Order: sequence, then C-alpha cells, then structure tokens
Amino acid sequence: MPAKDASLGILTGVLSDPVNAMSAFITLGILSLAQPFQFFTLPVNPWTFLVCFILDDLRFYCHHRVAHRCRWVWAMHVVHHSSQEYNLAVALRQGWTKHFTGTMLFKVPLVLIGFDPIMVTFCGVLNASYQFMLHTETVNKLPRWVEAIFNTPSHHRVHHASNPRYLDANYAGTLIIWDRLFGTFVAEDEADRPVYGLVKNLNTFNLFKVLSHEYIGIAKDVSQKGLTLFQRFCYVFAPPGWSHDGSRLSSTDIKRAAGIGAPSVDPVAAKTSPP
Repeated sequence: MPAKDASLGILTGVLSDPVNAMSAFITLGILSLAQPFQFFTLPVNPWTFLVCFILDDLRFYCHHRVAHRCRWVWAMHVVHHSSQEYNLAVALRQGWTKHFTGTMLFKVPLVLIGFDPIMVTFCGVLNASYQFMLHTETVNKLPRWVEAIFNTPSHHRVHHASNPRYLDANYAGTLIIWDRLFGTFVAEDEADRPVYGLVKNLNTFNLFKVLSHEYIGIAKDVSQKGLTLFQRFCYVFAPPGWSHDGSRLSSTDIKRAAGIGAPSVDPVAAKTSPP
C-alpha cells in the first residue's frame, strides 16, 4: 500500500530529527576530540572544501558498504531498505540508532589529516542532501557523462533492489566512481527491472517492528543454546544472513545461487516469494 508506506517513511523521518541532531552533536564532539592529534592543519577555503567533500564521499562509500556487510550496522540501515516502494518518502525512512553503531568513527581520519571538524560534518550533510533527490523513479537515465561520474536515480534504484544481480551494488553517495573503482558497480538493466525491498520482506507497517526487527533477531540468535563465543560474535558482526549451521542465505549465497550477474527469473515472484 503506497500511501501507508509513504506515511511510515515520513513519520520515521520526522521522529528521527531529534535523533539525527543528537547524532550530529555526538559526531562533532568526537571529531573535536580528534582535532588536537591532527598531522596537519589545513586552511578552510574552497579548494580544501572540495578535497574534503571528495574524501568524505569515499568515507561514505566505505561506511555504506560496511552497513550492508556487518549485521550490527545493517540492523540500523535495514529500516531504509525495508520499503517495497521507491520514492522521496523512502529517503526519509531511516533508522534511529546511528550513534550506537560507531560509524561516526569513519570520519575521524579526515580530521586527523587536517580538515576542520565543522567542515567535515557539513560535507556529510551536503552528501545526504544530494542523496535525497536520488530516490525517484520519475527520472530515467541521465547523459552518459553524468552516469559515469555521479550517483544517479538509476544507479540508486539498483542499490535498493532485491534482485540477485543487484545485491551489494552501488554504495555510492555522490560519486559513482568509487563503485567503479572497487568493483561494486552494476548498471540498471531494463530487462531486469528493480524489485524493491528486502530479500525477505517485513510485510508490516508497524513502526516499532520496522525499527527494531533486526535487533530482536540478533538478540534471539545470540541467545541460542550451545553456541561458541565466536558464533555469537558472528551473529552480531558477520554479514546479514550468516548462520552457524548454514541454514540461511547471505547476499553472497543468493548471488552465487543465481549466478553472479544473472537476471532474476521472475521479478513478480521475487517480490511475493523472496529467496
């Protein structure tokens, strides 16, 4: 139901504002603590801002990739991917536990290099603002040079798709060049239209369940009897879908079963009967 889904996205976004403000405050505090340990002190000017933005975009790529490959961070990020729609309301659909994941530490190296903490924080805000506009199906592919350099609605549709060929692809924030460089780029294929959502959809609009389901799953998995300490660790920090007995499928397993790069057999069936 698109209306209910949009309402949930907007509600999640509005209610997350205080959490985001707290997260920004905590992040700025951590970056300020790192500032006395800078290797250099770079001036604040248009050139250093441009370099800072590019490096912060690389920081986002790394952070985003970890968010899909580490269950602890995925438990927060899965909220954003749980919608089976793709529109601007989905951009607002965010988890509330960012400041618990520790991902703000990805910004510390930028401060240690010599960038001002406020500038680093502002670059992150600009990056997030750019990404908001990507959540749309009304924009088709843009000119080739734009698609080659920048993240676009087409590239980000791939990222939100649950089709096997599109899993773990296009982590970019503003610049798609990072995906091209690190081998995670996949182009949108009209023959394999993106099917949005998770490989196992929630089928609920309950706000509490959407926000907390993965954390509840982690707690249940970790509390199983007879597990080793390492197995409990993996249930928290290994890729989503990891299991000690091989009873579940990770995104890597799903892609391997379908053949890497192979189109999904039936997008409609994939939406109603996920892998």
